[in-house]
Amino acid sequence: MWQAEFVQSRLRALYPQCVVEILGMTTRGDQILDRPLSQIGGKGLFIKELETAMQEGRADLAVHSLKDVPMEMPEGFSLSVITARETPFDAFVSNKYAGLEALPVGAVVGTSSLRREAILRAKYPFLKIEPLRGNLDTRLRKLDEGQYDAIILAAAGLIRLGLKERIRMLLTPEQSLPAPGQGALGIEIPAGRDELAAWVAPLGDPQTTHCVRAERAFSRALGGSCQVPLGAYAVLDKGELWLRGFVATPDAGQMVCGEQRGTPADDEALGQALAQQLREQGADNILRSLVR
Repeated sequence: MWQAEFVQSRLRALYPQCVVEILGMTTRGDQILDRPLSQIGGKGLFIKELETAMQEGRADLAVHSLKDVPMEMPEGFSLSVITARETPFDAFVSNKYAGLEALPVGAVVGTSSLRREAILRAKYPFLKIEPLRGNLDTRLRKLDEGQYDAIILAAAGLIRLGLKERIRMLLTPEQSLPAPGQGALGIEIPAGRDELAAWVAPLGDPQTTHCVRAERAFSRALGGSCQVPLGAYAVLDKGELWLRGFVATPDAGQMVCGEQRGTPADDEALGQALAQQLREQGADNILRSLVR
C-alpha cells in the first residue's frame, strides 16, 4: 500500500484539482505465503488482479515494485513510468550478528529469492540457506522467534515502511548484486492511453529509467523470472551507463557474470549485449538446466 500512497501523494501535489483514489487490492502473490515464488507462478502473481481491474475500468493505473514485474509486459499494457530509485541494495537483518562475515558455520539464513540463494551458496558455502516467505512483518517475526540467525531482504522495503533500524548492514553490489529494477517503482497503464501517459510522466526519473531499462533488457534476453537466479545492476558512472549482471544455478554450481559500459541512450542495447556476453560464457547451459 505504501507505493500506491506515495504515487497518490505525488499526483495530488501535481494536480490538486484532481481526485486521486486508491483501489486497495490483494494479489495472489500476497496471499500465497507458504511456498517460494519460484514454485507458485512467479512475478506475474503480483500484477494479474491489478491488470484485470484496469481492463474492467475500475482502475486507471497500477503501481508496482519493479523487481516484482515480469520482464515481458502483457499485451494491452505498458510500463509508462519508472520513478526515482530508493536504495537498490539487499539488507542483512539479524538480531545477533553484524554481517555475513560474522556468521558461524551452519548459521541459518532465510531468503525468498533464488538470486540471493545462489549468491550466498557461492560466497558463503558454510551457511545453511532456508526459504523465507510471508509479508515483511511475518518475515521479521520469524527472525525474532529464532527460526533464522539472519535474513536477507530488499533494503528499500524496510526503509519505506520505517524499519531502517532493522538493517544491520547494506550489502554492496560486490556482495549481493541486486535484482533488476530493485528499489524502483513502476507505473503500469493500459496501452493506448496517451493522455494518461502524459499525466503520469512527471513522476519519472530519467537516470533510474536508463538504469532499469538496461537491467530489464538483460533479464528479458535471458528469460529472467523467479525461476532464474539472475542479478543485474546499472549505474551512471562519469556519464557512462555501467551494467553488471550474472546468472547461476540455485546451488551456485554454475555461475557466469560480466559487465558492459555504454551510453545511457543505448540502455536496452547494453542489456542485450551483456546477455549475449554471458551466453558466450555458458549461460545457455545454465538456463537449460533450470527447465529440466
